[in-house]
Amino acid sequence: YATMDPAKFSRKLWSARKQLILTLAPLLLLPLLFVVPPKEGRCLYVVLLMAVYWCTEALPLAVTAMLPVCLFPTMGILPSKKVCPQYFLETNFLFLSGLVMASAIEEWGLHHRIALKVLKIVGVKPAWLILGMMITSSFLSMWLSNTATTAMMLPIANAILESLFGNLETLKENCKDKSDPEGDSRVKMHVLPCEKQVLTTENTPDWTDRSEQKNLEEVRREAEYQMKVWKGFLISIPYAASIGGTATLTGTAPNLILVGQLKSYFPECDLINFGSWFVFAFPLMLLFLILGWIWIAFLYGGLNTRLCISKHDERAAAEAKAKAVIDEDYKKLGPIKFAEGSITFLFIIFAVLLFTRDPKFVTGWSVFFTKGYVSDAVTGVIIISILFFFPSQCPSLRWWFDSRASNTPYVPLLSWRKAQESVPWNIILLLGGGFAMAKGCEESGLAVWIGNHLQPLAQVPPAVAVILITAFIACFTEFASNTATIIIFLPVIAELAIRVNVNPLYFMIPATTGCSYAFMLPVSTPPNSIAFASGHLMVKDMVKTGFVMNILGILCVSLAMNTWGLHMFNLHIYPDWARPLNASSATVATHAITTMNMTG
Repeated sequence: YATMDPAKFSRKLWSARKQLILTLAPLLLLPLLFVVPPKEGRCLYVVLLMAVYWCTEALPLAVTAMLPVCLFPTMGILPSKKVCPQYFLETNFLFLSGLVMASAIEEWGLHHRIALKVLKIVGVKPAWLILGMMITSSFLSMWLSNTATTAMMLPIANAILESLFGNLETLKENCKDKSDPEGDSRVKMHVLPCEKQVLTTENTPDWTDRSEQKNLEEVRREAEYQMKVWKGFLISIPYAASIGGTATLTGTAPNLILVGQLKSYFPECDLINFGSWFVFAFPLMLLFLILGWIWIAFLYGGLNTRLCISKHDERAAAEAKAKAVIDEDYKKLGPIKFAEGSITFLFIIFAVLLFTRDPKFVTGWSVFFTKGYVSDAVTGVIIISILFFFPSQCPSLRWWFDSRASNTPYVPLLSWRKAQESVPWNIILLLGGGFAMAKGCEESGLAVWIGNHLQPLAQVPPAVAVILITAFIACFTEFASNTATIIIFLPVIAELAIRVNVNPLYFMIPATTGCSYAFMLPVSTPPNSIAFASGHLMVKDMVKTGFVMNILGILCVSLAMNTWGLHMFNLHIYPDWARPLNASSATVATHAITTMNMTG
C-alpha cells in the first residue's frame, strides 16, 4: 500500500471534521456517565455534548438546541412535558415581538432615514463621522439585529468614504513606497482626495526633481492616513452594533436568556424587565461607546486639530464632497411617507410601553391589571399585532362620500409573508434550547453538584470575581456564538454566586453583558465577519483594536456593577429570592452548616 502524504491526510481529516466530531464527541464523553453521580452525570453528558456541537458548529446551532427534546426524556433527566414548553416561554415572545418590529422598520426603510439624518447632523470630519456611524449603528442595533445593522450601515460608509478619498484601489497603490524608479514607472497617483490626477511616467529619469520626490512622499503619507481612516470607519460599525445590542432586552439574545434563566432558577426574582434593564444598560452602553470612539479615532487618525479648527485645504474639499453625497442620498428619500410615520409612532409606543410597564424606580402602568398577569411579552405582542392590520397608506375618507372618488388600496404595514422571511426562527429555537438546558441542570441537581466544586473560588473578592468572569466570558465568546456561550455558563455562574453567598445578579449581569464583547476576531460575531468580508480589514487590525476594546468593556462593566448597578438591584445584600434554588439541597446544606456551627 502506498503511504499517504501527511499533508493530504490532514486535509482529509479537516474536510471530514464535522462528521468526526459528531461521531467521536458522544463516545469520548461516555466516561462521565460512570464518574459523576447518575442523574447529574447524564445531564452533564448532554450539556457538554451540546457545548461541543455549539462551539464547533458540527450541527446547525438550532438543531443542537433541540437535542434536549430527544435526550432529556430518553436518558431519564426530565420528562418531555417539562422540556417542550421551554421552547416557547414568554421571553421568546418578547424576542419575537422585537424581531417583527425590526422587520417592519426594515420593510419601509426607516432605518436608512435615521442613519442619514444622524450623519447629516454630526458632520463629515473623519472623527465626527466615525462617531456618527457608531451612534447610528448602536441605536439601530438596540432594536434591529446586530447583523442587519452592520449589513445596512457598511454600504453607506463605503459611499461616504469613496466621496472623501476616491477609489480604494488607487488609495492602496498610493500607500506603497515609490522611492524606487521601477515603482514610479507604474504609478497612478490620486494626489487630491477630491479629484483624480494620473501621473504616467514611462521611463523616469535618474535626475528626478527633489520637489517631485517630496510631493510623492506627501501623497504617500496622505494616502496612509486616508487608509487608516477608512479602516477606522469599517471597524467602528460592527463594534458599535455589538455594544448597542446590550442596551435593551430585545437587542441581543443573551439578555433574554438571562431573563429566562432567572425565571427558571429564581421564580421570585422580578428585578429584571425591559425598563429596569434599560436604565442600567443604556448608561453603560453610552460610556463604552464614547471610550470606544476615542480609542478607534485615536488609533485610526481621526483625532487631530481639524476636529475643532476649520481649514481650507484638499481635505476640506473632500469633506464638502462627502457632505454633498449624504445630503443627496437624504433628498432621494423624499418627505416622510405615511408608512414611515406610522412605523415611527408605533415604534415609540412599543418602546414607551415596554419601558413604563414596571420600571421599578416608579410605579408602572401594570398596576391597572391583575398582579403578575401582564408581562413585557404581552405588551410586545399587542403592538406588533397592530402592524398586520394598520394601513401603510393614508385611508381616503372621500371614497365613503363620493362614489366617483378612487379608493386607496389597503396594504397593511407588515404582511405575515414578510415577517416569516425576516424573522430568524433559528434564534428562537436557540433561546428555547438554552432554557431547556437550564431546566435540566436545575432539576437534575447538576447545578448544585457544579457549585460544590466551585468552593475554592469563595476566596476571591466579589469585585475581582466580576472582572474575572467578564474577562473569561469575553474571551470564550471570541470563539463561540454569544448565545451558546451564555447558555453554557449562566447556570454555573448562578450556582457560584449562591456558593459564595453573593447576589446572583452581581455575577450574572456582567457575564451576560460580556458575552456581547467579542471584538478581536472576524469569526467572533456575524457583524465582525461582514465587516471583514469587505476585504479592507486584516485580522491584525481587529486583534489590535479589539484587544483594547475588550479591556475597556470589562472595566466599564465593572464600574457599572459597582456604582449605579449596586444601588439599582441591591447587589450589596444576599436576597431572599435567591435562597429557594433546589430547595431540598439548599435546606440540607443550610442544616449541615448550622450543625457544624453549633458543634464548633
